[in-house]
Amino acid sequence: MENNRKHRRRANGFTMLEVMVALAIFSLAAMALIRLQGFSLRSSSNVIAHEMTWQVARNRMAEILSDPAPIARGETNGTEENGGVQFSWSQNVKATDDARFVRIDLTVTGRDGGQAVLRFAKNVAQ
Repeated sequence: MENNRKHRRRANGFTMLEVMVALAIFSLAAMALIRLQGFSLRSSSNVIAHEMTWQVARNRMAEILSDPAPIARGETNGTEENGGVQFSWSQNVKATDDARFVRIDLTVTGRDGGQAVLRFAKNVAQ
């Protein structure tokens, strides 16, 4: 009978060692999740910066294509601001084999160093 009482007491709860092991496992899992969240935030920030660079490049291309004034050949540089962030751009306009078109190479660089490069043609025939 006394043997039965000892057995019942042990079955009523967890030992201190079991609780410590469970806390250690939980702590490791929590630390892994915290690191994963930090990585996710950094990745998200990089994607946003990259997309903003491409948006500035597409906006600049739309400005060039919709401008009725003749485009100057050669290299031109400038800056744009989008969302409070400065972007630098460089465009190189070259003649093509077809005199009706020019080739435009446009490079936009964000403050993080990421680049968006567009190559397109514009009709210059009057």
